Amino acid sequence: QVQLVESGGGLVQPGGSLRLSCAASGSIFRVNTMGWYRQAPGKERELVATITRGGSTIYADSVKGRFTISRDNAKNTVYLQMNSLKPEDTAVYSCNAYSMTIASSLAGFEYDSWGQGTQVTVSS
Repeated sequence: QVQLVESGGGLVQPGGSLRLSCAASGSIFRVNTMGWYRQAPGKERELVATITRGGSTIYADSVKGRFTISRDNAKNTVYLQMNSLKPEDTAVYSCNAYSMTIASSLAGFEYDSWGQGTQVTVSS
């Protein structure tokens, strides 16, 4: 129903910055909460940040003060500005979105969609 396409990953030196983008497309009536998660090799996937349609945000303690999540509701797009990157930020970053079609909104449920992931590598 919904496709999420991420962009913006890559290789950056410690202390550098990257900006990730994730655009939702498909049968969308409304996109509700969007977020970014990451999974490092040998570790479980963890929440990085989420943002509601109204702009309320939640951040993992490890990224507070360094990462900023934002969104453009008109474009169904979420962004993650990552500053002061550390080697421990190296991971595959995946976008998540809860969305509704007209039919699902009348039925009272959301679709939970994931992007394919984009690699972020922080290394000198």
